[in-house]
Amino acid sequence: MTLSKRNILSLSLTDKRLARLLGGCALLAALVVVLILGFLLGESWPVLHHAPLTHFFTDASWHPTQHLYNVMPMLTATLLSSLGALLLAGPLGIASGLFMHYYAPPRLAGVYRRLIELLAGIPSVVYGFWGLVTLAPLVGRLHPPGVSLLTAILVLALMVLPTVALIADAALAAIPAAYLRGAAALGLSRWGMIAGVALPAARTGLVSGLLLATGRALGETMAVLMVAGNAVQQPHSLFDSVRTLTANIALEMAYAMGDHRAALFVSGLALMLLVLILVGMADVFQRKATYA
Repeated sequence: MTLSKRNILSLSLTDKRLARLLGGCALLAALVVVLILGFLLGESWPVLHHAPLTHFFTDASWHPTQHLYNVMPMLTATLLSSLGALLLAGPLGIASGLFMHYYAPPRLAGVYRRLIELLAGIPSVVYGFWGLVTLAPLVGRLHPPGVSLLTAILVLALMVLPTVALIADAALAAIPAAYLRGAAALGLSRWGMIAGVALPAARTGLVSGLLLATGRALGETMAVLMVAGNAVQQPHSLFDSVRTLTANIALEMAYAMGDHRAALFVSGLALMLLVLILVGMADVFQRKATYA
């Protein structure tokens, strides 16, 4: 069946309009990010213009009403809780994707996938409530007080596990079937096919899933607020109570005024910069994978 010149011209115009629409959406998304950064910077400026950035890392403590702005304990808690959650959820999520594609029968894989999707839809406050009522007492039996960095890591790991698992599932599903048939024709074992073909082919998607899960962990507020203990201190063990940047903003924004309020926006700006760094890392990795 051949297309007439009129149909070809119509398709060309449709493609151009679609390209313009998509370009406009991309420009709008970029503009929103710039506006958010500008808003955070503008709200942070009242404290930034008279308190150098070094104060946020070298002051004796976090007491904004006394002009002490040390956010390092909360930044450390944020990074450690997110990293710990990723170290737990990353391997488990990727293993879940491999199980659904290469080991589970189709019916079981479908049921397992639905359960993972259900986990992804549970509100964060429910995770926090479960962690506070059930998990924190169990951790407290090992080492009091129970509400601690370890509890926050475990709850965050459970929360980001569905993200890693579902993106790993999508990345593995996108592998061309010809790759797997070629591996089978070479006589590779199941694990040989997974390690030598499937994982390298899905590498970009898997890393994107890990970075997305890290962003989710960095930005989580309610669940961490409920289970971490909210003590502003540098953690020296997994059983220490901590406070993350997001929890600090949620706890203090209701009554903060003046420089105190501006300092909380500096915390938000720090979180935004961390997420932008993650996005930049994902872009660099994708470029390297494309040209490799």
